[in-house]
Amino acid sequence: EVQLVESGGGSVQSGGSLRLSCAADAYTFSGRCMGWFRQAPGKEYESVALIYSDGGTNYAESVKGRFTFSQDNIKNTLYLQMNGLKPDDTAMYYCAAGGSVACFSLRPADFAYWGQGTQVTVSS
Repeated sequence: EVQLVESGGGSVQSGGSLRLSCAADAYTFSGRCMGWFRQAPGKEYESVALIYSDGGTNYAESVKGRFTFSQDNIKNTLYLQMNGLKPDDTAMYYCAAGGSVACFSLRPADFAYWGQGTQVTVSS
């Protein structure tokens, strides 16, 4: 069974930084689309950042230049470095794994595996 475990969330002031981690088993990384999603209260899931199976990345316009998605294949861990945080970034953040189609559709339903989520709260 694929397991994803997030950590690193917390509360920061506007302009601050956090680094989220997602520990995954080796099978999860191979040939999969890996993504970070977030969901604010009362809102839909939003794709924040993706890593394609070839290592390429893609970011939502709202986080470009502020967030960096990386992976450590030795530690089997994904990271989301978040700088210049804004109150609008407040949400529950999830890492997710899907097949190749997921990175093109960006639909949460196409990501078969999800972590439990970690809360990020940014105060003004």
